[in-house]
This record gives sequence, C-alpha cells and structure tokens, in this order.
Amino acid sequence: MAQNRHQALGLSDDTVLQMYETMLLARKLDERMWLLNRAGKIPFVISCQGQEAAQVGAAFALDRTKDYILPYYRDMGVVLTFGMTPTELMLAAFAKAEDPNSGGRQMPGHFGQKKNRIVTGSSPVTTQVPHAVGFALAAKMEKKDFVAFVTFGEGSSNQGDFHEGANFAGVHKLPVIFMCENNKYAISVPISKQLACEKVSDRAIGYGMPGYTVDGTDPLEVYRVVKEAADRARRGEGPTLIETLCFRYGPHTMSGDDPTRYRSKELENEWAKKDPLVRFRKFLEAKGLWSEEEENRVIEQAKEDIKEAIKKADETPKQKVTDLISIMYEELPANLKEQYEIYKEKESK
Repeated sequence: MAQNRHQALGLSDDTVLQMYETMLLARKLDERMWLLNRAGKIPFVISCQGQEAAQVGAAFALDRTKDYILPYYRDMGVVLTFGMTPTELMLAAFAKAEDPNSGGRQMPGHFGQKKNRIVTGSSPVTTQVPHAVGFALAAKMEKKDFVAFVTFGEGSSNQGDFHEGANFAGVHKLPVIFMCENNKYAISVPISKQLACEKVSDRAIGYGMPGYTVDGTDPLEVYRVVKEAADRARRGEGPTLIETLCFRYGPHTMSGDDPTRYRSKELENEWAKKDPLVRFRKFLEAKGLWSEEEENRVIEQAKEDIKEAIKKADETPKQKVTDLISIMYEELPANLKEQYEIYKEKESK
C-alpha cells in the first residue's frame, strides 16, 4: 500500500493534525488581536495571516528540545510550535508585567523566551540574522548538536546584516538555516523593485550554500526542505538558504498602512485561493483525517483558549513606570531621581 505524502516524510497522522491545529490557532489569535486593537484594548498588531504554513511547517522540522530559533515579528506560528502559549502572547499584546518576552517593555512581535530557546529580537529589521550566526558559531566551537534557525522577510534579505551573516556562515560552514518568508512586499515595495535576480534563493550560491525556493502555502513542502537543511547542518555541511513563497493577507501592520494603494484586488483574490489553512484542511479531509465536525470542535476550543488568554492578560497588572526606569540603571542618575520618586508615590496609592 502506497504511503501518504506526510508518511513518506516520516510524519504520523497525529503530527500533521497538530500542525494544522497550530496553524488554525495562529490564525484565530491573529484575528482576535486585530479586533482587540480596533476596540482600543491593545496598541499594535503585526499580522501572520497567510504565512502560517511556512512558519509551522518549518518549526515542526526542527528539534524543539535543543534547536534555537530567532524569529521575526510575524512568526506567531513558529513560537506557538516552540512552546509559547496564547496567554503569553496576549500578555505581550497587552504589554503586561508578566509578559515573558520583555515584561511589557517591548512592542508585540518581539518574541523571546529563554526556556523554549526563542532568542529575543529587536526592532531594526534583520538584526536577528547575525545573531543566529553567532549561535551557530557557538554550536560549532562547543561541539554541540543544535541548529540555529532564523527567519526574515524578503525586504530584510536586502540589508547588510543579511549579507554579513550569510557570508560568515558560508565561510565557516555553520549549522544555521536562513528562511526568508517572501510575502512579495517590503511594506509597500514590491519584489520587482527589491531584487535584480529572480529569487532570493539565487543569492545562496554567492555564499557557498544551497538555496531553495518552495511553496510557502504548503506546510509539508516547507517541512521537507527545512528538515533536509537541519540534517545537513547537523552533519557539519554548513548553512542553507530557504525562500518560502507566501502572501500577507492584511496590511504591513495596523499602523496606517493601506495595501490597496500598492497592490491590486485581483492579486489579493488570487492569493486568497491559496489560503494555506484551506489548502491543508482539504489535504487532511482527502486522507480521511479531518471533518467538518472536527474543524468546528477545534475552532471552538481555540476560541475558548483565546478568551481565557484575553481575560488573564486584561486582569494582569500593568508594568510599573518605576520598573521601566529602575531596570535601566544600577544607580539612578540625578536628573531622574525626582521623577522616579513622583511615579513611585503615585503607584503606592
């Protein structure tokens, strides 16, 4: 009897169901965050919608007990797979003191959690790339069996940080995977005005590493190529550049971006037909692994989990202004002491 496609990749029925449920949870969390933003409850949202397959497919191909990930700001699917919870993500969105990413001190989408080996990112794009290469260098120097996995948008592949990181990794054959989530627009700049070559992966040859371009709406194809890259890295054969072709369904962020000004409705409709969740659900249904009843059950459970996450985040104390000040200094400078005492008095009431 012929194997199903996922079984040929070494994936069990249960594992592909977990992949789909994680994609679905990421989508529902994202949708709810947009509603919360519009209601004035949370200040900022950076959407993952349309890129869930690339994120979850890649993350499932890694070893979640030892590999390090350096995600970029859209990677809700990656960090959910690596162990972050809806409550933790909502705590970050609400900027609360219990936010595990930064204690409410950073913008949402700046993921970081030591216990799950999620390395903290920063606001300037692409800084995570040389950081990932540093982790990979440490793995090689200390002879440890872990891979560094870093993601970024195609706009970031035009930054100096990308070149320096990829060049260093290629020269020293480091165990790092560079994954570009190519959603076609660097905010409003189309890919045609970003690259002189056809694909981001065409750049790999200049760094002495293999480069692959895959369908980012197909989690199994992304899983396959990332798993091969991880196995290659563990064998000491160096880095890989992977480009996943996908599309962000909404604006760049909620902060004033209007995608109708730079991309057509026809293009949006074309990509809507390739919705990664719809595509993967149809695959599972065709294999007899999924049904409408199961879909409704999982969606209701996701809604309940998200409702509880929002309640927890909403009720959790805010970050104190005094903590924001004091954490920056071992000893407060003279010009801040008076202001600090004013806030401290207010917080005590």
